[in-house]
Amino acid sequence: MYKIMKTYKIMKTYINIIKLCLVVVFLSGCQEDFLDRPDLDDISSDNFWKTPTDLGLYVTQFYSGFPAWGNNTWNAGIYWVDQNADTEINGGQPNVRLRGDNTINSSISNWTFSRIRAVNVMLENFGTVVGSQDQIDRYVGEAYFFRAYFHFRLVQSYGDVPWVSSVLSPSDAELMSPRMPRNQVVDNILADLDQAINLMPTGKQSGGNRLCKEIALLFKSRVALYEGTWNKYHAGTDFGVSGSDGSGYLTIAANAAEELINNPSGFSIYGTNNPNTDYWSLFNQVDYSGNSEMMLWKGFNADGGFFHNVNLRLNGGDTGGVSITKTLVDSYLCTDGDPIGVSALYQGDAGLINVSTDRDPRLSQTMWLPGQLINSADPTNTFILPEVSGVVESIAPTGYQIRKGSSTVPSYQEQKAGETGNPIFRFAEALLNFAEAKAELGTISQTDLDKSVNELRDRVNMPHLVILNIAPDPNWLFPTLTPIINEVRRERAVELAVEGHRFFDLSRWAVMDDLIVGKRPKGAFFVQADYPDSVPGVNVLLDSNGYIDFFQSQIPNGYEFDVNRDYLLPIPLNELTLNPNLKPNNPGW
Repeated sequence: MYKIMKTYKIMKTYINIIKLCLVVVFLSGCQEDFLDRPDLDDISSDNFWKTPTDLGLYVTQFYSGFPAWGNNTWNAGIYWVDQNADTEINGGQPNVRLRGDNTINSSISNWTFSRIRAVNVMLENFGTVVGSQDQIDRYVGEAYFFRAYFHFRLVQSYGDVPWVSSVLSPSDAELMSPRMPRNQVVDNILADLDQAINLMPTGKQSGGNRLCKEIALLFKSRVALYEGTWNKYHAGTDFGVSGSDGSGYLTIAANAAEELINNPSGFSIYGTNNPNTDYWSLFNQVDYSGNSEMMLWKGFNADGGFFHNVNLRLNGGDTGGVSITKTLVDSYLCTDGDPIGVSALYQGDAGLINVSTDRDPRLSQTMWLPGQLINSADPTNTFILPEVSGVVESIAPTGYQIRKGSSTVPSYQEQKAGETGNPIFRFAEALLNFAEAKAELGTISQTDLDKSVNELRDRVNMPHLVILNIAPDPNWLFPTLTPIINEVRRERAVELAVEGHRFFDLSRWAVMDDLIVGKRPKGAFFVQADYPDSVPGVNVLLDSNGYIDFFQSQIPNGYEFDVNRDYLLPIPLNELTLNPNLKPNNPGW
């Protein structure tokens, strides 16, 4: 199950060279490769663990574990990772897990403890370091954060997992440990995050390229909200936790988020008082060091050899067939604060202009609309319409093309020249976590909404959510739940669109049977005049109501996600062979 700790035999000269390289990075201000430091797991205690610099150098390797765009790679990172949910699709083929085709031997697996072991190496050796206690504490705090972070990723995928808090050798009995109940693992994760909160400094560090206390608070709220809602909505099933309704974790989530909101230490919602551009511009900045909302980010600099293709792909439409769905587009309220199902402002589904008129400004800043500027050097270079037929690599098959994360800077639209920063943690999530936890607890007040959801609405000049004046929506996705829970979930979907949260949200809410099973993701209403060369039934598939139905022939019966199995991944067979104590496997496997 675990990779055995290797013998540490690295030359002191090599260590000194790496130290020197790190110093050069700091002195040159090259933040762009800060999250891509080399693996420093194999080091000798005889020539390392002497100074705080050793700790800083070592712990930096774990930053590469965050979701991020690689250097000089053909990807669009976080803006494509909701394609395994109901709000975004990959045009090539339906998601394997959603269509129920995952297998125990599939490539969908992240069962690994190598990073956790490497973190434990540091936590077992930092005691020999001599130097500034503040510096020692901050790096040790980062190590606790990463041990929590990597364990949480395992819990999200597998539920019950071993908790590994030491470096194991072949003779250690722990090497053959059974899985620990998920709630006990989460308790340990929260304890590690408390250590991180106590040890790490306050406020944005290294311009937002290093962790701080506030990020640990944000992540604590994420973990506790996830486990609280998982316990609540999976109660009584094979995935539930016996005796837990999740309320304890929801309280922790609300308190952690509120502590951050009340004492933000410089973090706040970004804005320039321009509701028509502020949300979009939040995601296309090169330098977030002065941005109040981006708490942690990764930078790029083409001149220094660090760049990406995100802007090229989002602006050029070469998105690999990734596009957003009607489910997400329909979630945006009209500018009167009412949903499209009841608002007199809604212009109907026929055409992107009608769909976007008098809607929450985040819609037009998340998807491309006709007339929007593509290249700032050429005012005539504007968006016309998404391609809905042709080579999958170059189309937006739902008719709704992602704009969020794009940039009008000409050079960034060249192959491998993108420099916009990669968001990792942002303050807005804390507001959403707080509102959701309070709503789930049934204790949310108007004051709570005003310092959370309504702060996000203020950025785009949308009417406030008023708890005593919620317009009933005939199309609520969760009609059996309270209006306030529905509206808080709507706000989360809109604000965090295409940022990689949606699959985990649907999983912890246990709603795959309602939103995924037996359904196909639909796209825009097809307007023949907009696509004179496209022939319905030939190169564009439509449902009986005229909406684009791209997966019609691939999954005629809709997604076949198995709600008795697919909420968790299976432990790989080779791991069960190496450690029989990991059995039984997850439900349904």
